[in-house]
Amino acid sequence: MLSPTAIRRWSWTHKWSSLVCTIFMLLLCLTGLPLIFHHEIGYLLGTEVEAPAMPEGTPRASLDTVITAAKAVHPGRMVQFVSQAEDDDKVWFVTLTHTPEPTEDFKSVAVDARTAKVLSDVPTNQGFMNLMFRLHVDLFAGLPGKLFLGFMGLLLLVAIVTGVVLYAPFMRKLQFGDVRRERSTRVKWLDLHNLLGVVTLVWALVVGATGMINTWADLMIKYWQYDQLSTLLAPYKGKPVIAMDQRGPLQQAADAARTHAPGNKLSFIAFPGTSFSSPHHNTVFLRGAEPLTSRLLQPVLVDAHSGQVTAAPQLPWYLTALLVSQPLHFGDYGGMPMKILWALLDIATIVVLGSGLYLWLRRRAPASAAAPATATATGLPAGATATMARPEQSA
Repeated sequence: MLSPTAIRRWSWTHKWSSLVCTIFMLLLCLTGLPLIFHHEIGYLLGTEVEAPAMPEGTPRASLDTVITAAKAVHPGRMVQFVSQAEDDDKVWFVTLTHTPEPTEDFKSVAVDARTAKVLSDVPTNQGFMNLMFRLHVDLFAGLPGKLFLGFMGLLLLVAIVTGVVLYAPFMRKLQFGDVRRERSTRVKWLDLHNLLGVVTLVWALVVGATGMINTWADLMIKYWQYDQLSTLLAPYKGKPVIAMDQRGPLQQAADAARTHAPGNKLSFIAFPGTSFSSPHHNTVFLRGAEPLTSRLLQPVLVDAHSGQVTAAPQLPWYLTALLVSQPLHFGDYGGMPMKILWALLDIATIVVLGSGLYLWLRRRAPASAAAPATATATGLPAGATATMARPEQSA
């Protein structure tokens, strides 16, 4: 049993951690809802690309042919990445920029992996889904925006834990799920707020924690490059980016990587000089072929000139945690049923957040029935709520 002093401390922590992060969590819940169905919405809006049906076993075009087709669409640009979706290996997405450095000025061209025909010059940095994505990931503020949302996610976790501690003594006075409809409007909303908060508790912790981890992605990758890749790439330090006319066939590099790590599938390839590679390597990222390993990546560094594998470092635990957290954050593991469940829980969380704000705004309402009834029923100061939410990020 918590003492009155302990209740006041827990209540103060819960109240302010909830209030500071609630507006941003509401924004993340609202923007995260369409992102759960980003593929389905993309097909409706015409921004998602689907390859035409062809007989099973149709031969695949060389990656070099795919790149040539994409560069013909934007001849003044250079290729940074070549990637394909986890659930569709019939389309290659070729990212082209004016520089190998990270930039927002990029073009993405979808190319059929079997015929090397351009399917679409995919629009980037525009449209409804891009707006939702940028608001959800970084508030259009880049890394500072991501870190800010990560801090909001931390406050969310504090609000969840303190809310559970405060809810425990409250539950001893009521049956689980009981909403006192005969009491004031504020008391009814308090009961509904607490009930939905407990129902979504585990989900909110999972999604909140994974969202916070996702905001650290850029820093994790930079640390990995500094901590592990710098040693492997020491012989190439200071060397200029290998010129295009000195590079070997990309298909040769991809085949060498798959031979080095058999049983894996291609995920994406980072070209020399880009943020995921070195000035002298094509870095081929492979993923597992099984459901449990399909989200985990194995980088293989292939010399861009000779086409020989020079290293295949294992990803550290923190990048593995990042890769696992990203699909779990949006409910991508279980197909449409899990997406629907994630959406329903997201909507429930919006109600929790909205009711928490309502309870806070009504804290100074005339105390004829509402405030004294709340304090008596819960043993908490008016305005102490079990606010729960959902931060989201990548990737």
